[in-house]
Amino acid sequence: MDKYIGKKLDGRYEITELIGVGGMADVYKATDIIDNKEVAVKILKKEFSENEEFLRRFRNESKAIALLSHPNIVKIYDVGFSDKLQFIVMEYIDGITLKEYIDNEQVLTWKDSVHFIIQILRALQHAHDRGIVHRDIKPQNIMLLTDGTIKVMDFGIAKFARGDSSTQTDQAIGTVHYISPEAARGDETDEKSDIYSVGVMLYEMLTGKKPFDTDNPISIAVMHMQTTPERPRSINPDIPAGLEEIILRAMEKDAEDRYQTASDMIRDIEAFKANNSISFGYYAEAASRKEQNAESAGDPPTQYFSSATAQQEAARLKQESYDEYDEDEDDEYYEDDEDEEEEEESHSLFIPVMTAVTIAFIVVAIFFVLWLVKGVINRDIHTTKYEMPDLVGMNYYEAKDTYTYLDIQIGETEYSEYERDIIFFQDINAGDAVSNGQTVSVNVSLGKNMAKVPDVDGLHYEYARKMIEQEGFVVDLKYELASDGTEASNVIRTEPANGEEAEAGSTVVIFVSKGIDTNEVEVGQYIGMKLDDATRLCEYYGLVVETKDEASLEEEGTVIAQSIEPEEMVEGGTTIVLTYSNGEDPSGVVSYTLQLPADIVEGRYSIDVIDEKGVTRQSSKFNAGYTRSAVVDIAGTGTEKMVVVLANDTTGQSAEIGVYNFDFANVTYTAVRENVAGAFETVKPQTTEAPTEAPTEAPTEAPTEAPVYTDPPQTDPPHTDAPQTDAPEPVLTNPPAPAVPE
Repeated sequence: MDKYIGKKLDGRYEITELIGVGGMADVYKATDIIDNKEVAVKILKKEFSENEEFLRRFRNESKAIALLSHPNIVKIYDVGFSDKLQFIVMEYIDGITLKEYIDNEQVLTWKDSVHFIIQILRALQHAHDRGIVHRDIKPQNIMLLTDGTIKVMDFGIAKFARGDSSTQTDQAIGTVHYISPEAARGDETDEKSDIYSVGVMLYEMLTGKKPFDTDNPISIAVMHMQTTPERPRSINPDIPAGLEEIILRAMEKDAEDRYQTASDMIRDIEAFKANNSISFGYYAEAASRKEQNAESAGDPPTQYFSSATAQQEAARLKQESYDEYDEDEDDEYYEDDEDEEEEEESHSLFIPVMTAVTIAFIVVAIFFVLWLVKGVINRDIHTTKYEMPDLVGMNYYEAKDTYTYLDIQIGETEYSEYERDIIFFQDINAGDAVSNGQTVSVNVSLGKNMAKVPDVDGLHYEYARKMIEQEGFVVDLKYELASDGTEASNVIRTEPANGEEAEAGSTVVIFVSKGIDTNEVEVGQYIGMKLDDATRLCEYYGLVVETKDEASLEEEGTVIAQSIEPEEMVEGGTTIVLTYSNGEDPSGVVSYTLQLPADIVEGRYSIDVIDEKGVTRQSSKFNAGYTRSAVVDIAGTGTEKMVVVLANDTTGQSAEIGVYNFDFANVTYTAVRENVAGAFETVKPQTTEAPTEAPTEAPTEAPTEAPVYTDPPQTDPPHTDAPQTDAPEPVLTNPPAPAVPE
């Protein structure tokens, strides 16, 4: 399984599946668990993460797309760059690439091709207007949605044309089948390089073939620089002549001979859509200038045109030659006729007169016919019909720039669900015929209906709620301690603030006082957050942050412990220690060492280490008569709290030695509580010996009767040399009670 599947990036984007593999990055489908939506995450491949050039290009992609906002460009939501991982979070497109569609269809109809190309050009024009050149336009970098919408993506090698003047030192970047001649040479590239690539794609869509295709990429690049492509109509005769002209102009070798902007190319395509038989004459006019001294007005060169197109162009040029006659030429013609008549007058009267009349009639007829034809042609030129485009949803100013053959005027403006300057109505239906210069009235949105948030600061929250709801807002109540002295149940502030404008129907948050702030801070839950985010929150609430790192299975930089429990109230300025993951392996083996007390008696003992679940993790036995310490090795991960129990193997008695925190990442342990001597005292064998000392106190009561002696006591001292005789011991009738030892 892919190592990223199931992981959560930045604690937010949960990777679910791999959906694309590229040369420098892989694309994954993921779920944004905060916004609850599907996204696409592009992750730079590990082998490129240490390459500065690839990192630069990867960062450029996020920088470039971040500047763009267009319905035909993939949106970017978030970026992430660290030492170990670089990724971009983008709009998830449920569709296929244009390459997959072309491979499946082989040859596209001109209507589908034009529909796709116009969307691509609009996306590029939006980027070009912001100084961004894509430089890698190809079907693989274009997504096609099920409704026919085009999304241009992969600005990974985009160049900031206004801020980067790189020239020949640049590498020829891009796919070689669609590369422009200047990019193949390593020269400076600009917007016209993208237009060349679009021309190549249109060529491929309509013919089913790439203009240059061999097994050698270098040969293909050289062909782009030097070789004239095969005429599209010679491959597919169904391609209209006007569309062929558009392709070939976009693919001119010299950038100055191409369309200069994407809007220029769109303008010709729209003209072609309005009149499929149109001929732009880009190449025929040049040919006519080269052959203007020829004796005959033969057909213009047909290098790029079908025979039908060549005949149309020849007829047009011939018609223009007729139109060049003026009144002076007419006069000269008549004067020549009159001179000839005078010379022949003496030879014949009838024949010259008839000849002159006939010639004059023919000339007048010719000019009359030419006058009629010219009027029809001029009328046709001035009444060229176009198909009315669909302007609804377009920006008004972009529409004016795109459809220059129309006079687009604002009819009404009003608030709507559309963003500001977006057209939401047109008085001519899309698809209707319109003429060049025709006025089209459109209604333009002023944006969403906005209202001011009323001033409710200091009011009771129930009264404030009613005032805000009357303005059309939805109210959300939040409670917090008031640092400004606002009494409980009164409004501290609102978001948006009073007096600010917000969309009608949007939510206004009312912050209600829970009471006056006594400089106490409620500690939040920071475990699981990124260290930077947690630090900012702590500092915002007045806590002083100290940090330390530990090995952990969590992603590097994630908070794994905090020194103050969540929801605990502390004084402002209190220090909180945030422990974060350093990305290292937290596993290890900790050696627990038990030092025996000096007065311990001999005996056999055992040590058990038990975790919080009641599982004995490790045991060890020792004989106190042969060692003064006992060691137990415990393996684990992270930090765990365990209890160490001492047992006397002879008596079976046991007692707790202590509770310890074992840090397996740093291979250390610390005591939470510990009583080694007490444990040994508890489990040592119990003795049953009699007291060793005599009673220290006399009997509390005297005998009630005097002792009775059977013989009187001996008064003479015994002789020292003679042996003493044992005197009989007195017999006590009531001996004193023995003292109770303390």
